[in-house]
This record gives sequence, structure tokens and C-alpha cells, in this order.
Amino acid sequence: QVQLVESGGGLVQVGGSLRLSCVASGRTFSTLDMAWFRQAPGKARRFVSEITSATGSPTYADSVKGRFTISRDNANNTLYLQMNSLLPEDTAVYYCAVPRGTNGNYADAYWGPGTRVTVSS
Repeated sequence: QVQLVESGGGLVQVGGSLRLSCVASGRTFSTLDMAWFRQAPGKARRFVSEITSATGSPTYADSVKGRFTISRDNANNTLYLQMNSLLPEDTAVYYCAVPRGTNGNYADAYWGPGTRVTVSS
């Protein structure tokens, strides 16, 4: 079992920044592949960014490349998402996720309760 708790969401103006955090427990944090997803109102949950345990190399959705940065602090069991130059279309509930298995498949994952980000224009 992995427990995930996100924080850091809020209301921000266009062009502003937020840093989301996700604290994980239940497994050795450094061994976890971890990702951020988001779900905008009335839309499906979508991938934002991932950072793997093996290489720490990040991947990003095209829509956030150059604006968002994913990172992890293995000493403090925390995943981060630094979001800069925020746009109204970034408004969503943001979730962190960990695959249940070892194949990196987020279709079967542990999810946190989410943190809401609202970008006002």
C-alpha cells in the first residue's frame, strides 16, 4: 500500500506560480516511479509529468513543457511540481500517482485525494 497526500493548490492569477507537494508513505520512496495528473472540470484525468525512480529523468505533457518542473526529495518522501507561467487552462484538480505494479502503468495506480488549482484571468 502507498498513501499519497497532495498540498499546495490554490487560487492564482494568470502568469503566477504555485508549487505542489505530494508526500508518500508505505513504501521506500526512492524506489517509486511517481507522476502528476490533472483533471479539469468536465474532462478526463490527464497526464502532466512523471519522474522515475531509476534515472530521475522527467517527462512532461506538451502542454506544460517549459513551464512546469517535476522533482523529488527522497530524504523527505516528497514529490514536487513547480508550476510557472500559469494559464487558465491549467485550472484543474492535480493528483499524484504511483503505479501499483512494476510496469509503470498508471491505469492501475495509487492516487492521492488531489489538490485544486484555479488560475484566474
